[in-house]
Amino acid sequence: MRIETSFLFDLDGTLVDSVYQHVLAWKEALDAEGIELSVWRIHRKIGMSGGLFTDQLLRETHGEISADRVERLRQLHAQAYTRLRAQVCPLPGARELLDALTQAGTRWAIATSGRMETAQVNLEALGVDPSKQVVITRDMVKYAKPDPDLFLAAAERLNVPIEHTVVVGDSIWDMLAARRCRSLGVGLLSGGYGSDELERSGALRVYEDPADLLLHLDEVAARP
Repeated sequence: MRIETSFLFDLDGTLVDSVYQHVLAWKEALDAEGIELSVWRIHRKIGMSGGLFTDQLLRETHGEISADRVERLRQLHAQAYTRLRAQVCPLPGARELLDALTQAGTRWAIATSGRMETAQVNLEALGVDPSKQVVITRDMVKYAKPDPDLFLAAAERLNVPIEHTVVVGDSIWDMLAARRCRSLGVGLLSGGYGSDELERSGALRVYEDPADLLLHLDEVAARP
């Protein structure tokens, strides 16, 4: 019996070119709070949930960690990111990849650590309507990446076994979450992480971007 494979996609850096806009938005938010942190350190945290992200940043800078401050940083980030929305666009091949899967009858979903207030910017750029496609955001689960909750929720919404899914992501947090839920991890370089980092975190295959994955789709999932 042929086992059908479903795809669970991260959003930022995987389908949408938005990682560095998030970095700049977090930098603006941190600066507004008087928290000094190098841009490269911020980039290494992109892909985590906003709460875990801010907790780690504040711990690294020995800043005060309070619920009010974390929420203030989250709001400042969301406001700054929204102002950068004109810079956000689909990554090469992203729309074509999703269209190809849809036309082949392959089920897919998006699972992002972002809340809907920022994810909506990306979804609009990508042309994905969350009322018609399965989209799981941070608002919908207890824990975000590197915990597997987002991908487990997406598989449940698709009504498919998590073991029959391929998680496509650009960060080590995606790959760690994929391993924890027994999904096959596929990494993309379009978010700024290197092949070796993604492979050490569990990626079975690594491709440049969605366009490259589309060209090699038969390597990770049987064609219908």
